Amino acid sequence: MSKEKITGSEALMRSLEHEGVKTIFGYPGGAIMPVFDALYDHRNKLNHILVRHEQGAAHAAQGFARVSGEVGVCLVTSGPGATNTITGVADAMIDSTPIVVIAGQVGAGLLGTDAFQEVDLVGITQPISKWSYQIRRAEDVAWAVSRAFYIARSGRPGPVVLDFAKNAQQELTEFEPMKVDFIRSYDPDPETDPKAVAEAVALINEAKRPLALVGQGVELGNAQAELRAFIEKADIPCGCTLLGLSALPTEHPLNKGMLGMHGNLGPNVKTNECDVLIAVGMRFDDRVTGKLDTYAKQAKVIHLDVDPSEIGKNVAVDVPVLGNCKRTLALLTELIQHQEHKEWIDSFKTYEEKEYAAVIEKEVFPKEGPLNMGEVVHAVSEATNNEAILVTDVGQNQMMACRYFKYTKERSVVTSGGMGTMGFGLPAAIGATFGRPDRTVCVFMGDGGLQMTMQELGTVMEQKAPVKIILLNNNYLGNVRQWQAMFFNRRYSFTPMMNPDYMQIAAAYGIKSRRVIERAELNDAIREMLETDGAFLLEACVVEEGNVLPMTPPGSSVNYMLMEC
Repeated sequence: MSKEKITGSEALMRSLEHEGVKTIFGYPGGAIMPVFDALYDHRNKLNHILVRHEQGAAHAAQGFARVSGEVGVCLVTSGPGATNTITGVADAMIDSTPIVVIAGQVGAGLLGTDAFQEVDLVGITQPISKWSYQIRRAEDVAWAVSRAFYIARSGRPGPVVLDFAKNAQQELTEFEPMKVDFIRSYDPDPETDPKAVAEAVALINEAKRPLALVGQGVELGNAQAELRAFIEKADIPCGCTLLGLSALPTEHPLNKGMLGMHGNLGPNVKTNECDVLIAVGMRFDDRVTGKLDTYAKQAKVIHLDVDPSEIGKNVAVDVPVLGNCKRTLALLTELIQHQEHKEWIDSFKTYEEKEYAAVIEKEVFPKEGPLNMGEVVHAVSEATNNEAILVTDVGQNQMMACRYFKYTKERSVVTSGGMGTMGFGLPAAIGATFGRPDRTVCVFMGDGGLQMTMQELGTVMEQKAPVKIILLNNNYLGNVRQWQAMFFNRRYSFTPMMNPDYMQIAAAYGIKSRRVIERAELNDAIREMLETDGAFLLEACVVEEGNVLPMTPPGSSVNYMLMEC
């Protein structure tokens, strides 16, 4: 007896359900219409979120994935619908975010003819995705979907693109769900060399001034508990990368703050003083290392990472420890000795006090003048008991938010790190509300970034997504303006920005809002925002020429940080 035959579009629906998908972010169009027609009959199991632009779908899928640990999914049409997701795909690739983008394509018989809304999506996305594949036959749907999700979520996560030809959506095929869990030549979790573990243990046991660099790999590997056990047993202070900030609670006594260009003074200076540097799930990004010629030259470097291509890519490594850090940290913890490094840890205090006096006190606790970005961030974090999910856009708002927000829970930072995508914040925050509906989601953005994807306020309106939007409005493209002030003689070339009335815009979308200018109103406005059921736009009119400090100037050593500009 032959099996029931279904369309390729129906096979896609069943395959997605087989993968456990419950939420899809998308936008319909001609070349994907058969899939959307099939989706109509699966609305009770697959919740489709209609965004207002396909870039928003990709970023929403990223936000969903980052906070939930699941694969984010977006569904778009061919041509411009597909190319509008490209920024999100590239962003997901560099920030190791598992998403699957499914795009319509013209029928296989029209490929290569420059048909209406045809574009070589596989050719475009191969360099910026983990896998990009064109489905030309309905019989390949189950295999392609299973393989796509396996690749996206395994090893070092990342984006996968499926280019779905229209004929394959309409053809009939026998369907049986598949489970791909092995691909020849693809090793998502490389075997850990016991010799490397022994060498790392010996270095850690002998270290007098060890320093751990905590990256997003700890969050992606669900290794937060293993990290704590490791650093507490060996008494190792830590610095966290931008994407690794919530892998360790902010107030943990061994957490010495953020690494990088706008990070904290202590961990940056101590990078060039430690004798053993232990990098855990991070990639030695240039914003973290500064000038490579002078980066941690005095230290023995141990690098724990699941991706072999990161070992030695930027920084020479003495001991590579390959594998998921949930496993490799546990292996190290079992063998290392209990240690105390009180004098070394106490030496951070001098730099903490210096940074507090020169920067933090003035930024977070000003006595007069306009509102500061940092004080708004701090006030919002405190009002949420430091338990909210932080989403940011890109620019000064991003650096201020990540510096002054505090974290008590895992997977609490959603920001565009490697790509630095303005416009990321609002759609990513929408995705985060679907990924973790049990948590408060606060998104900080500047006036520039908000206007790049402001149409997604329509998605907030329609879905009643409870996004708490904090707009830090300084009437400038603030980060570029700061660089112009510091390095281009204050020649503010096209960085002043004329803004619309955001209160009227929020009202048009039925979103409650409030504008704050005076410091005395801030806490009450934050309270109103958090107590409001649903979305809220809080516009904080902040100092126009505020600066994010400290700062390691581009091309400088990591331990050279400016306290003023």
